[in-house]
Amino acid sequence: MRIEQLECVAAVTRLGSMRRASEALHMSQPALSQTIGNLERELGVTLLERHRSGARLSSGGRELLPGIIEVLDAVHRLRAAADDTLRSRRSVRVGTVHAATVPLVLPVVSRFRAARPETQVELITARQADIQESLRGGGLDLGLINIIDGDDPPPDLATVELLRGRAAVCCRTDSPLARLPEVPLDRILAEPFVAMRAGYLMHRYVHRLLNGREPSIAYSVDGAEMGKVMVAEGLGVTLLPDYSISGDPLEQRGIITHRPLATKGPDVLLVAQHSRTHNPPAQVTHLLHLLKTQATHLPHNTGS
Repeated sequence: MRIEQLECVAAVTRLGSMRRASEALHMSQPALSQTIGNLERELGVTLLERHRSGARLSSGGRELLPGIIEVLDAVHRLRAAADDTLRSRRSVRVGTVHAATVPLVLPVVSRFRAARPETQVELITARQADIQESLRGGGLDLGLINIIDGDDPPPDLATVELLRGRAAVCCRTDSPLARLPEVPLDRILAEPFVAMRAGYLMHRYVHRLLNGREPSIAYSVDGAEMGKVMVAEGLGVTLLPDYSISGDPLEQRGIITHRPLATKGPDVLLVAQHSRTHNPPAQVTHLLHLLKTQATHLPHNTGS
C-alpha cells in the first residue's frame, strides 16, 4: 500500500469522477484506474463503483474512507513538520541587545554567510528577559545578552562568555568629560543622562552604582543603539559596557568616545545563551564557534 494510492481514492471521492481526479493529480485516466485497482486487490475490497456518469464510493469504500482520511491527515502533518524543520535549518534566529554589534557580530555573520550561503541569519533586537523567554519557547536559536559579573545564569539556558568589559561613560568627543582620564560619579550626576529602560542590564547597573542618587536631567531609551545616537546628538551622556562603544560607527567617525569610571564597578559580560532542552543544530553551533573565535581577537576584551 502506498500513500499515492490513498490520495487517488480521496481525489476521486472529492471530485466525483475519474476524469476530474486524473486532471487534478496530473495522471492519465488509465494510470489512475490501475493505481486504484491495485489497491482494491491488495485490500480485497471494491472501493469505487464506476459508472458512465462518474465514480462514487462503494459501501466498502465508505467504511474505509475515515481510515483513509486519517492516514492522509497524518501524512500531511508529517510533511508540514518536515517543511518547518527544513525552513528552520535554513534560518538561525539570534536575539541581541545590540552590544558589540560592529566589532563582534557583523564580522561573524559575514563569515557565517560565506561558509553557509543557504542559511539566513536573523538578528532580532529585544530586552534580556524577552530574549531568554524566546530561547525557552524555541522562537530564538541563540541569544546575545549582557550580564553583571557574579550573576547566576538561568539553569535551563547554556551560557557562554564572549566578552568581558567595564562600564564606561559614553560621551561626545567634544565633551569636557572626554578630556578626563577617569570620570567621577559626581560629574555624571551633573550631566543630562541617557538611561536604559527597565529590562536592560545597564538600567539595573546604574541604579546599583548610583545607590539612589539621581542625575540632574534624565532621558529613558530602549537599548544601547538609541542611547549612543542621543549622545552623538549632544543630548547627554550614558553608561554602557566599553565593548558596546569600541568599534561603533559613531566612535569610528570621531563623534562619540568613552572614558572609564573613577568608581570601579563589577565587570559586565556579553554572553551567548541557548536552550539546554535540546542539542543546538549544527549551524547554531557553527555560529557560536565563530562568535567565540572573533571575541578572542578583539583588543578591548578584558576577559581571558
